[in-house]
Amino acid sequence: MRRNAIRAARWLHELFEASLVVKGLLATAEGLSGLALLLTSNGVILGFVDWLTRNELAQDPTDAMARWVESLARGFSIELQHFYAVYLLGHGALKLAMVVLLAARVAWAYPAAMVVLGGFVAYQLHQWTISGSSVLLALSAFDLVMIALVWREWRGMRAPGATH
Repeated sequence: MRRNAIRAARWLHELFEASLVVKGLLATAEGLSGLALLLTSNGVILGFVDWLTRNELAQDPTDAMARWVESLARGFSIELQHFYAVYLLGHGALKLAMVVLLAARVAWAYPAAMVVLGGFVAYQLHQWTISGSSVLLALSAFDLVMIALVWREWRGMRAPGATH
């Protein structure tokens, strides 16, 4: 029985470390996307969408996907682009800092990460009630698992004789 508990604890610790890698990769992609939005002119983005959809619409003017992408691009103002750029940069930087601090085993980062992740979950679930996006539910589920793993690691770190 003790051997199974040790094996489960090791597996959960490895899952925690793997989730840090995934979070770090996603945070990096988010930050780079925000930076790209900040450094790319709105005209270039709109030109790219035009190039992307032009041939499809020439072949089939009723193509729903191409029309939808074109419609999104028409509503993609400079102000909206800057909002997304700053949001993605800030969100990515915050998550990346959280990952780095947790990987470095900084004690105060554990409760701080749980609060930050809880905030992300609350915001994502609020947005889900508006949009119904299953992606937001998946991100929220991932963040809830991450909260549980962070809590477990933090609890284990504070336990007498902790060896992680």
